[in-house]
Amino acid sequence: MRTKHVNVLIALAAFVLFSFSCFCISRMTQTSNQLINCRNHILEFKEKILRLKNKTERNRQELINALSKMKYEMTQRENTSTDLVEKKMNTLGKDETVSNNTFEVLKFFFPHLRKVGRIYPDVIIGKEKTGVSFALGISTVSRGNQSYLKQTLNSVVSRMTLSEEKDSVVIVSVADRNEDYLKSVVDMITKRFKRQLKSGSLEVISIPAFFYPNMLHIKQSTEDSGKLESWRIKQVLDFCFLMLYAQPKAMYYLQLEDDIIAKKRYFTKITDFVHNITSNNWFYIEFSILGFIDKPIDLLLGDIFQVKMCNPGETPEKCAERNKQIRIRYKPSLFQHVGIQSSFSGREQYSKDIYY
Repeated sequence: MRTKHVNVLIALAAFVLFSFSCFCISRMTQTSNQLINCRNHILEFKEKILRLKNKTERNRQELINALSKMKYEMTQRENTSTDLVEKKMNTLGKDETVSNNTFEVLKFFFPHLRKVGRIYPDVIIGKEKTGVSFALGISTVSRGNQSYLKQTLNSVVSRMTLSEEKDSVVIVSVADRNEDYLKSVVDMITKRFKRQLKSGSLEVISIPAFFYPNMLHIKQSTEDSGKLESWRIKQVLDFCFLMLYAQPKAMYYLQLEDDIIAKKRYFTKITDFVHNITSNNWFYIEFSILGFIDKPIDLLLGDIFQVKMCNPGETPEKCAERNKQIRIRYKPSLFQHVGIQSSFSGREQYSKDIYY
């Protein structure tokens, strides 16, 4: 009986040892599998890290290339050449849009522009400077062998402080179909006003010929009256196109002719006067009694004042008194007319501002 019990105990012990061995073998197999899986995960992770490193290196190289390209393009823009091909490079395509494109209003007045996709001047040199206090517009056309533009620009630009220059933009609008004149203006400005061009404080635009009605392209009568009428109409449009271009750029707009000189500290005096003016509803300030020299522009402004301020049936004296509230004259004058050769061929202009 005792022997039987011993045999049972031995069999039980053998079973337990066999079960434990199986358990150990199973656990070892599982652990081995886990180690293999872990090793595989590590290898996969290393491959991902390597791929990420390579991708990062490629991205870094692409970024370096992109920055180099941007730097090159910026250098190219800063070193604007005088080649007129740049006009096409800096001009937006017809299918592109411009925010606040005020030129679209021209389609209401000029039927020949309604079939044109996009109306905008050719920007020859410009950095799209906006958000400044003052835009100074200078419209220029060829006067044959005589030009006063260099003298005018030098006077206007050099008599600003750096802070005033930063808070303004001078826009030269070449309103002439003569490509040689456009090139001469660009050559002169790029050579003499590099700093202002680089900072964006000086721009050059060109008005395309298609802006103007066909009647201005037709050869006028040989009589001076016909030529003068065509010249005046074009001049009015030249100023309008320039004003439209400047409108989104600044709070105030100062119209200048291309044959004037400015007094020292003229810009400081203008800004001080504008900021300290007592009237709240002023519309126009004259800083020279000569106005635009040529009557059409002044007459148009007079019509605007009459429409804004005069009531039907009231006396001219009462209307004129009310006009003084919105049309202010600053004295002494800050600009002097120096040109003699008029932009109208064969005509000379000797007008001088006696209050300068």
